[in-house]
Amino acid sequence: MRVLIADDEATTRIVVKAMVQKLGHEALVAIDGDEAWDVLQSVAIDVLITDWVMPGLDGLELCRRVRAQSAGTYTYTILATAMSERADVLAGMQAGADDFLIKPIDPFAVQTSLIAAERVTELHNQLNRFRGQLEILNGELAEQARTDPLTHLGNRLRLEEDLYALHSRAQRHGRPYSIAMCDLDHFKEFNDTYGHPQGDDSLQRVAAVLAVDMRGGDSAYRFGGEEFTLLLADALLPGAVIAVDRLRESIEGLAIPHAGNTPFGVLTVSAGVATYDPTGVLTSAEVLEHADQALYAAKHNGRNQVATTRTESVATTR
Repeated sequence: MRVLIADDEATTRIVVKAMVQKLGHEALVAIDGDEAWDVLQSVAIDVLITDWVMPGLDGLELCRRVRAQSAGTYTYTILATAMSERADVLAGMQAGADDFLIKPIDPFAVQTSLIAAERVTELHNQLNRFRGQLEILNGELAEQARTDPLTHLGNRLRLEEDLYALHSRAQRHGRPYSIAMCDLDHFKEFNDTYGHPQGDDSLQRVAAVLAVDMRGGDSAYRFGGEEFTLLLADALLPGAVIAVDRLRESIEGLAIPHAGNTPFGVLTVSAGVATYDPTGVLTSAEVLEHADQALYAAKHNGRNQVATTRTESVATTR
């Protein structure tokens, strides 16, 4: 352990330092409380052996400051003093001391105190390691809870969180955004014909297109089954339709055979787009609903196309 010895008496510093080093620990010294506090601020100290009465900060104040620190490590603090009354011991413990050495200091007492200190500091180190591992695990679990395991896109929980944040920013800064609801055409027939493993592989390939080919700052999510949702930040309706139509073309370009998807013969996607106008009063849920209505229109009008709702000003593309 690294042990800091704070005492204004040179003889005590020399004797205690020799004891500490004989027991196999690293020893640092400070001639008063102020110097000891400077060392504690700059170096990780496992054990502080401090005189009670000394110039600058006294032992009690050092104990209080050590305990007030929020650092992850624990400094085991030992008060060295000639004061051994119960009230003195209680005052030291209340200030944050873990143990006492009564002057003149007995080498055996130093040895037993450092054995106890080693156990306590190692326990705190283990707890800190476990806490760090737990934080990492919690972060991984939180990420998994928001990620679709098949496509590795965000799931509906992530969509809800991101859409809430996007809508709040749009309201605050007066910016538009668009939502696209996408659905693979005749996908049930695809699974029935080619099997679910092939269906899962196709979903992964489509998700990869969405993840790679989207504009920077836009996001894709698996809404459920063969449905995907796209959030297009700062996108007005005309630009959003163009961006989504390019994705539609890329998915068709995968040329995944789909005999049941006539007249195209390959796996295709239909999409509906709706836009949040910062001058309007639509909620994010209403924008999402408008996009879903537009998706229905794309399906109704022949599939493999991008559509908008009747209230929007951009025509269906294909």
